[in-house]
Amino acid sequence: MKVLKAAVLYGPKDIRYEEVENPIIGDEEILVKVKATGVCGSDIPRVLGNAARYYPIILGHEFSGEVVEIGKLVEHIKVGDRISGAPLLPCHKCEDCLRGHYSQCRYYSFIGSRTSGAWAEYVKMPAINAVKLPENVNFIQGAFFEPTTVVLHALAVMGFQGGYDVAITGMGTIGLLTLQCARALGAKRIVVFDIDDERLNVAKEYGADICLNTKDEKFMEIVDQVTHGRGFEMVIEAAGVEFTEKLCLEIAANKGNVMFIGTPSKPISLEPREFEHINRKELTVRGSWMSYSAPFPGREWELAGYYFEKGLICTEKLIDRIIPLKEIGKAFEDLTVPGKVKGKILMEV
Repeated sequence: MKVLKAAVLYGPKDIRYEEVENPIIGDEEILVKVKATGVCGSDIPRVLGNAARYYPIILGHEFSGEVVEIGKLVEHIKVGDRISGAPLLPCHKCEDCLRGHYSQCRYYSFIGSRTSGAWAEYVKMPAINAVKLPENVNFIQGAFFEPTTVVLHALAVMGFQGGYDVAITGMGTIGLLTLQCARALGAKRIVVFDIDDERLNVAKEYGADICLNTKDEKFMEIVDQVTHGRGFEMVIEAAGVEFTEKLCLEIAANKGNVMFIGTPSKPISLEPREFEHINRKELTVRGSWMSYSAPFPGREWELAGYYFEKGLICTEKLIDRIIPLKEIGKAFEDLTVPGKVKGKILMEV
């Protein structure tokens, strides 16, 4: 029996680097030697809390690698191809899938949360989920395709248009990627909001025109000055916390377009006057879920490759550290210390 090394989660805060059985691929699947894999924000409550669907499980859905084996019916992917993995496993048969709404599939599975993921030396996946990396895109960048496509999907859902002033709240990984994608798509001015000056400084380096710390009591005065009291036509929430969810409704212009990418982990309540922003301003408020469209896995994945190929997205300042997979336990220990981890944790395998 062939074995591989993997980071296996056995329970809350119980992650072990050990040998597991090597996956066996089907006729339409491929086996990928993982080269780079990331820790998503959604992985943190799975490891440190009780959000995992089952135990033991191998997490990891942001990844890239090299194809080492293909099923006998696979034609468009060959051994040696460098790929990024699209982790959604839709049924491809339900009404939503047939309409190209793969993210809404009721019967989906998901690499790294509902089936074994990429915190391992090897991962298997359907060949249709493999997105080839452009020649000048490295494996670390390839591991950023998934969060980048989350952003690109949200911008497509909201009908993002260039030429408008854009507000983005939350300068974590998703917020900083949103900033860069909005710039690439022709945003007029980009105003970003966060409570961390270090993150705001990175945002400035990556193209933000105005960076506002919401701990500053006068930040709303600056918003009024910048927008002449009108607010922003395009507003994107990327933090998933109550303050920024409410702020987005407040700073949106009349007839404005508001997109919620961030997923709250705690209850959010709106006072009547806060909810009234939606009514009085006649806002268009949308949410976005994952990153897929037809033909699967979607144009978002093709566009992510193009943006990285052309140097339109930078990730160096998004990364806190790159470590060997065997050190993942220590990385999660650090995540329990407020402020110790300042960006994305990536593992090289």
